[in-house]
Formats: sequence, structure tokens, C-alpha cells
Amino acid sequence: MKVAILVIFYVFAPLLILHLCHRFKFINKLGAVFIAYLLGLIVGNIGILPEGSAKVQDLATMLTIPLAIPLLLFSANIKEWKKLAKSTFLSLFIGVFSVTIIVVIGFFLFRGKGMPEAWKISGMLVGVYTGGTPNLAALKIMLNIDADTYVLTHTYDMAISVAYLAFLMTIGQKVFHLFLRPFPIKKDDNVDKDYDGKDPYQEILTRKKFIPILWATLISVIIFGIAGGLSLLVSENQQMVVVILAITTLSIIASLVPKINTIDKTFEAGMYLILIFSLVVASMADISRFAGLTPGLFGYITFAVFGSLLVHVLLSKAFKIDADTMMITSTALICSPPFVPVIAAAIGNKKVIVSGLTIGIIGYAIGNYLGYILAEVLKLF
Repeated sequence: MKVAILVIFYVFAPLLILHLCHRFKFINKLGAVFIAYLLGLIVGNIGILPEGSAKVQDLATMLTIPLAIPLLLFSANIKEWKKLAKSTFLSLFIGVFSVTIIVVIGFFLFRGKGMPEAWKISGMLVGVYTGGTPNLAALKIMLNIDADTYVLTHTYDMAISVAYLAFLMTIGQKVFHLFLRPFPIKKDDNVDKDYDGKDPYQEILTRKKFIPILWATLISVIIFGIAGGLSLLVSENQQMVVVILAITTLSIIASLVPKINTIDKTFEAGMYLILIFSLVVASMADISRFAGLTPGLFGYITFAVFGSLLVHVLLSKAFKIDADTMMITSTALICSPPFVPVIAAAIGNKKVIVSGLTIGIIGYAIGNYLGYILAEVLKLF
């Protein structure tokens, strides 16, 4: 009975979190993922979890991410990627390179400072700073990272990202204009869609939206099944890697099918599963063990965020990328697509929203591959 209540809590608590985010602005500013982590840490560390909860937690973490990845990627419009402006595509390449090279340098600077298996953390950082939380979660599974390290890494990431966003939203544009040229505004430029001020989960439970999402979820289950079958062809310790990478690849292929690509709210449905994952993983973490994991980790993550931003600015100067394009690219990579409209509004340039969102989706698509490959390379050192 208690285990059943725990399952109900994990499944429906994110619904309450989203309602609170919709209702209260200050909670929305903290973010649904942050609230999910906070709630999970509280529940997991006050001694109320029932016996047998570990099996529920393990099952939840193994199911949510493989099902979330397809839903997140179904809305990716790969055919539109080639239409990105040359400067935007170049800025994307520079941004990914900046993150990768700084994470590698940081690995050698910080690996001896209280971070066991620093190569795994490096893989997660590349994944989250080219993609987002879904990639961080996927790499946790692929690299077999323990819950304490994962939660602490993501907690520091969220704290440092707040400082990063605060800088961009206040003096960032003025600072970057000292080095980079202003955005080239054209009179015929327009934004295809207004992404501001809308609750992305609005109407998601209506019949019109919910039934197609169920079909999309069924396709996700099928993709999961195919990936699971492929994983049987490799050794046991490589099976989860094959599952995640196969799901990512098959999901990108599925996004090319118009009937799948145009299903509304699939991305939001995928993020709901990410909230469940965040809640579950946080409830598995033992706060009393955090003290032994902190040395060096905060410095490494700070170095990764602001170091990659510095390299991005320097290379943007060399390749004549404008300040707004650089900022929106960095935002899409470091903080993920939901923050693109926020920064666009802060710098007074809505014309970069569409390209920023597209960059963010590309980041989601490549984050798993890049993070895993880099982790395996750094493991050799």
C-alpha cells in the first residue's frame, strides 16, 4: 500500500509543481526542475520512504528518460536546420567547441580536487551545456553515475546558471558590445511566433491535445522496445549506452515523419517525465554525503559556464559574430531553449528567438553523443 502511494506521489507531484509555477510567479522563477529537486531531497531525507522504495526508484529512473527522449525530439525540425543564417550556424559551432574545450581543460585542472571519476562529471557537463537537463539525465544512466554526484552536480549547475542568466539579463549586452558588433537589424525581419508570456502546458490535458500525446507516447514505447532489442547484441555493461544512443537516433529519424513531428505538446510531455525523473533521483540522494563530494566540483562547474562564455566571446570576435546572436546561442546551449525568450526579451531583440530555439533543439539532439564520447576519451587519462 505504501509503495503504491509512493508511485502515485512520483507520478502526480510534478502536476502540482507545474500548477504552482503557473499560479505563483516567484515559484515559476525558481523553475519546475528546481522545485522537483527540492521536494525530492526533502522526501528522501526525512525518513518517510517505505521499505521497497528502492525498487520503485530504480524502475522509474530506467523508464522515464528512455521514454522522455523521443517525446523531446519529435518536435525537432531537422529540415529547418539548414535554413539557419550562416552567422547563427557558425555561432552554434563556436558555442559547442567552446563548451567542449573548456570542459576538457577543466577536467585536468580539477580532477584531483575531491571528484571521484571526474571523467563522468565532464561527460555530464558537456551534455548539459550543449543540450540540457534531459541530456544530463541520460548521461547519468549511460555513465552509471550515482545519485549523490548527479544531484549535487545539477544543484551547483542551477545555482551557477542563475548567476550566468543574471549577468546576461542586466549588463551582458552592454559588456559584449564593447567587443562584438551590434545585431544587424533588417526592416523585413519578423518573428514567426510570439513565444512570450504563454504557459507551455496550457490545454495539454484537453482531449484535443492529450489523445495525440498518447499516440506519441506509444511510439516512444516502440522506439524504446527496438532500442532494447538492439542492446541485447552487446555486452551487459554497454547495454544502457546502446539503448540511449539508439533511442536518440531513432527519435531524430521519427521526427522526419510529418504526422509525428506536428503532434502538439510532445516536448512538454517529455519534460513532465524529466520532472518525474528529477523528483525520483533527488529522493535517492543522501544529503549527509554531500560534504564529501563538494571540493572542486563547484569550481569546475563555474569554470565550465563562464570559461566557455569567455571563449565563445573571443571566437565570436574573431569570426565577426554579433553580440545578440552570440548571447542567444550561449543561452540556448548553457541554459536550454526555455530561457531563449527570456534573454531575447531582456536584450530587446525578439528576432533571435526562432534561431535560438532551433539551436537549443540541435543541442538536445547532439548532447548525448558528445557527452558520452568525451567521457570515454577522458577516461583514458
